[in-house]
Amino acid sequence: MINLRVAFFALALAAMPFASINAQETTLTWVGCGISKKGFMAEMAEAYYRKTGVNVVIQGGGATKGIRMVSAGEADLGGSCRDVITHPIMISPISEERWSRMNPVAWDALVVIVHKDNEVTDITMDQVRDMLKGRLRNWTQLGGADMPVEVYVRDGKISGVGRTIRELVFSNYNEDFVADHVMPSSGPLEQAVEQNLGAIAITGISSARRRDVKILRLDGIAPTYERIRDGGYGLYRPLYLVTPLAVDVKPEIIDFLAFVKSEEGKAIMRKVGTVPHEDAIPTWLRYLERREAALLADS
Repeated sequence: MINLRVAFFALALAAMPFASINAQETTLTWVGCGISKKGFMAEMAEAYYRKTGVNVVIQGGGATKGIRMVSAGEADLGGSCRDVITHPIMISPISEERWSRMNPVAWDALVVIVHKDNEVTDITMDQVRDMLKGRLRNWTQLGGADMPVEVYVRDGKISGVGRTIRELVFSNYNEDFVADHVMPSSGPLEQAVEQNLGAIAITGISSARRRDVKILRLDGIAPTYERIRDGGYGLYRPLYLVTPLAVDVKPEIIDFLAFVKSEEGKAIMRKVGTVPHEDAIPTWLRYLERREAALLADS
């Protein structure tokens, strides 16, 4: 009888869903920008699970969703390629983002991408402005073939990429873009450029380097690891790990943040080509100056 009971229990256990068997497993949810997700979070979460057994479940959705879900207590962690949006008069975070803490953990570059078979290799900052204002209409203006330029941009003005372009290129968060195609997120935008010979777009290098596209030099400078680290490349911005602002933050969240900022976490970033934030502290001051100029224009 005992053997039958043991056998019955073993069969019942085998039939249970995996999640039920591992009900005691600690799980954290991360929601955020696709650039952080593709750039280093997958490798970071995998390494952390191997080290601690804590499962960090990664979801996309964009920087805005990541910040606001953490602020609302609907996610443990967020990933963002922009800072919180401040009220233009009070200069304080808007209500949906008020209860989040922005922890800079890495650096990313914004890069101009084109189809891999496009013969153009370089673009200037002035040409980037022309592209986004509808003044760049034929590839001959960039030394390329005689064919129309098709500009792809992100939807809205508060996405991580869209807001940062306005900040770094125009010093104006309210700048309007002229585009042929408006995409809901960075993933579809990058995929569209892979498939369209006449396409051009701006995205984060952390995700662009994993696509089958060509990354253009900006003002003659390629967005290499060293040029991002020393600030020599013109378009760079911090990537944030978003945590709750509450005093009683779960210790598991604090532990994961500490891992990301540790030497072990930074080694993971370097291995995949992402610049850890502390590797480029001198560039922080230059970035803050550019952000301040955009905030002043916005007020």
